[in-house]
Amino acid sequence: MADSNVLLRVENLCKEFPVDSGFIAKHSKNARSVHAVNNVSFDIKAGETFGLVGESGCGKSTTGRCIMRLIEPTSGKVIFEGNDVASMNAKELKAMRRDMQFVFQDPYASLNPRMTIGEIVSEPMVIHNTVPDKDERIEIVRTLLDTVGLNPEHINRYPHEFSGGQRQRIGIARAFALRPKLIICDEPVSALDVSIQAQVLNLLSDLQKEFGTAYLFIAHDLSVVQHISDRVAVMYLGNMMEYSDWKTLYAEPCHPYTQSLLSAVPIPDPDIQASRNRIILRGDPPSPIDPPSGCPFHTRCPIAQAKCSQDKPELREVLPGHFCACHFAEPNPIKESSIEL
Repeated sequence: MADSNVLLRVENLCKEFPVDSGFIAKHSKNARSVHAVNNVSFDIKAGETFGLVGESGCGKSTTGRCIMRLIEPTSGKVIFEGNDVASMNAKELKAMRRDMQFVFQDPYASLNPRMTIGEIVSEPMVIHNTVPDKDERIEIVRTLLDTVGLNPEHINRYPHEFSGGQRQRIGIARAFALRPKLIICDEPVSALDVSIQAQVLNLLSDLQKEFGTAYLFIAHDLSVVQHISDRVAVMYLGNMMEYSDWKTLYAEPCHPYTQSLLSAVPIPDPDIQASRNRIILRGDPPSPIDPPSGCPFHTRCPIAQAKCSQDKPELREVLPGHFCACHFAEPNPIKESSIEL
């Protein structure tokens, strides 16, 4: 697809959080910091869904918040519609956020308990002054509530009167109030029951078809991402390990970490599930304060060699459109004889 269709481009994005403070942080050359995001690069095309997955603490949510500039990135570029978000002033940032919205993970914490549903959903229109007329805003809110499967007559109710799934629908309605071009969905279904997850995912797909909105879909559940994403990227310890279109990634993962994650995804067919080999990784993820040298995954990798602890692999194109950061990248690199059961 041509570059003109690229809506968002992230280039070498980094985010460090200082650990030490006070005198040590100011005067010590050895002041420590957490490398939450380390040289992450990808792009999102108009109207597509880009899934970002990995275990808790790998930097997924931090990446999303840096893109939106809810937190300031340490270095790197975030190019949205040809403009660098990192260099925008307050006025330019506000204008940009009309086209880039956020759906938060916790539907119980992301809605103001003192505001009615109508006030919550209409708030973006008030802040950006897109619909000055109050009666018109109310009609738009009613339409949005109906679109996300809620009763428009509940416009004057408060968040505590709704279930978790309904609250997440309210958050989605708020995100769509300005008809943005990109929505960053930060684990929007992780706090919901499985049956409700399916409803919210179907809703997001339907809204994307209706409005042509692009999604950055952040999740830790590979089975969830599979159903909604066009392309999927895998992160580990702040680093991008692999990304590709979802069919290729799920059928032929080229990174051992991706392969191990996929081996843990349950399959509904009990006969197939019983015959599968689970890849059990040894040890725990290293501390992001003191990451390992070389490949960040080598301390847990079943196929690691001496080179892996010395040289950090570059994210390179191993197959057309398939990028992987592994010295020994190939389809399903962990063979059965190497699997620790």
